Amino acid sequence: MPSGIRMRDGRRLAFEEWGDPDGTPVVLLHGTPGCRLGVVPHDMIEARPGVRFIAYDRPGYGDSDRGPGRRVAQAARDVAALADALGLDRFAVLGRSGGAPHALACAALLPTRVRRAAVLASLAPPAGEGLKWFEGMAASNVEEFTRALTDPVDFADRLASRAAEIRADPAQLLASVRDGLTDSDRRIVSAPAMSDMLLRNYREALRTSAYGWLDDTLALLSHWGFDPARITRPVLLWHGAEDTFSPVGHFEWLARHIPRARPVLEPEAGHFSALEALPDVLDWLCATPRTDG
Repeated sequence: MPSGIRMRDGRRLAFEEWGDPDGTPVVLLHGTPGCRLGVVPHDMIEARPGVRFIAYDRPGYGDSDRGPGRRVAQAARDVAALADALGLDRFAVLGRSGGAPHALACAALLPTRVRRAAVLASLAPPAGEGLKWFEGMAASNVEEFTRALTDPVDFADRLASRAAEIRADPAQLLASVRDGLTDSDRRIVSAPAMSDMLLRNYREALRTSAYGWLDDTLALLSHWGFDPARITRPVLLWHGAEDTFSPVGHFEWLARHIPRARPVLEPEAGHFSALEALPDVLDWLCATPRTDG
């Protein structure tokens, strides 16, 4: 069972820890939909004995209470409160997919506490100047985001129905986005360790409701509450060139606008290839060069 802290507004925020309690702290920010169980597979956690992994359920997912109307920027406040409760001064953050913009929020809004940020398969802000946000995106994602923008009530009803189906059979989620899966994605999500993690992740994320999924989507489509161009911390941007859930144009936009970005583009990788990149990403994230400040 996860632990929990009580936020100032009364919400419960659920979290879980793994690894070395005295190791380098890394806060994990899960995808959309997702929960604390869906960022780093346990075999990779076990292979990093000097790292303290901390993951939490964003509001509305898993065991965390809902925070309706939240922006992406709220992740910084929640992570700061979690770090305070755990006695952490400085830490790294790692976000994948829908969690990646939330990791950027931490880097932007907690500059004295975030050492480094790793951002994998991220979307860019919807109002990014010069960005064609839907270009190159899978039809299933375009349809979902468009419905959220044009008819949020219908979108919420549809998510509730999908969440009920996924609770009964988590593989339904991967089946519903099959048009966006590359050959490499299919290979990765079919591997037993990855498949087990993803299915447990989806089941736990949507165990009680679809509110987290709904609020995440609306937050990603709204103003994020911070400007990526104001990030001063080192940021590793990892992206697969064949990703159709977070198209490469989003990566290119972020690489141009984040001052200390270290862009890594894998030419034959898809969206879920980010999971295979984690060992190298963690090596970078936990390094302590003097230039980090």
